[in-house]
Amino acid sequence: MKSLLMIQELQLKPAYRVDEIVELEGSRATAYKRLHELEQLGLIERTRRGYYTVRTCVKQPLDVMQHLLPTLQALKQARTFGKYYNESDVRIARNIIDGFVTLDYKAYELTNYQTPARLFIYADDLQESSEILRKHGFSQGTKGSVTLLPRIGDFTNEIQRVYLDCIAYGGRSTQDAVAIELLYGSKLKINGYFPVELINKVQEDMPKVSPINT
Repeated sequence: MKSLLMIQELQLKPAYRVDEIVELEGSRATAYKRLHELEQLGLIERTRRGYYTVRTCVKQPLDVMQHLLPTLQALKQARTFGKYYNESDVRIARNIIDGFVTLDYKAYELTNYQTPARLFIYADDLQESSEILRKHGFSQGTKGSVTLLPRIGDFTNEIQRVYLDCIAYGGRSTQDAVAIELLYGSKLKINGYFPVELINKVQEDMPKVSPINT
């Protein structure tokens, strides 16, 4: 909890030096302890140059943050694959991998808002699914468009899970989360916080679509 409070005191920017964290905590030892805790939670990542990047979801209220932790843990264990490194990789993977599709492609299915960029699947069996992709000529790396995630957390409310995944992932997915809330707000028991300007932008940009019955 102290680590979450510490990181929320920062003005969100692409990367931070350790010295900036030391200024908040008062000692280098405490700063490194907090940073280690945040790395374990999946909220920050250390770059090769010694800086720390922070996920945008750290600006969510603490009660919402607690519900994002399963997604963040899954993202830490993600495995990314590619074969042809184009849309055909996604089509192949969807035909051969069993699991729960989330983020880009599921958000697009729900909202018809943003063109999906990468396929994320909570694989029923992460190791087995990885082997299936390899047998079909996929290679594991960092530039592929197919990402497998371990099933961590609650999947009983599918729309809620995709919504929380979008908030946790951040970036363009934050807009997907807003679009989901605008269309499926009655199905959400946990709601994130978004700037009014962002909500208005998404509302203006969204096509006229009706919610899918789920």
